Amino acid sequence: MLRSLVLGFALLAPGALDAQERARPLAPRLPFGPGELLEYRVHVSIAGNVGNAVMRVDGPVSPDSALIWVLHFDMDARRGLIRATDRTTSWLDPVRFAVSRFEKTERHPLSWSSEKVRIDLALGTFTDADSPPAPLGSYLPLDELSFLFFLRTLPIDRDSTFRFDRHFDPARNPTFVRVMGEEIVTTPAGIFRTRIVEMDVRDPKRFRGTGTVRMYIDIGACRVPVRIESRMPVLGTTTLILTGWAHPPRYPGAFHCDG
Repeated sequence: MLRSLVLGFALLAPGALDAQERARPLAPRLPFGPGELLEYRVHVSIAGNVGNAVMRVDGPVSPDSALIWVLHFDMDARRGLIRATDRTTSWLDPVRFAVSRFEKTERHPLSWSSEKVRIDLALGTFTDADSPPAPLGSYLPLDELSFLFFLRTLPIDRDSTFRFDRHFDPARNPTFVRVMGEEIVTTPAGIFRTRIVEMDVRDPKRFRGTGTVRMYIDIGACRVPVRIESRMPVLGTTTLILTGWAHPPRYPGAFHCDG
């Protein structure tokens, strides 16, 4: 399901480093960070409310002396005896805003799929499980989960159109993103003033041509996606609606989101 929600990608300039910790690079001042937890209700147009989803940020961890945040998306949906799950994880370098690993497992009543992507920037290649290396689509690569977080860094104060060529798989570039008007969105987590951000999604495995994703992003400092809509073949519109939100704690060098 998450694959239908995201794609695309662009350059983000890193923020200033914390002067109190010079031994290793620290994260730029992003509107999210380790400790954040976003909870959603999953609604499908042909079946109603079918389950729940969580996005969270763990870390920081420091493999190979690099600062890494671990992004997670976990979804469980059920209708009667039919169940679907999605477990997606991205290893994000928040200073470069680029990923080094991406893993995803989807289970549906009639299908099962798994990806284990490893990125080698030195060689300019990526591998998926046992497949041979393929050329990267970007030297600042992102994936479908990290792109959800990347959208929160975009300027949304005015109507704009962007082209991004940031997916690790060149077959899924480019993506066009449109920042549109404002809308008040009421959710179980509260009432939010949002900007509508609409994307054209390229995914040859899921769409015939392109799909469309519409996100409603809170205009406050945290840029929380409070509603995410994706129009899918057969299923119709799938919507994630924010039900809960835990703020990240303070940590050195990172932006503290006060809401």
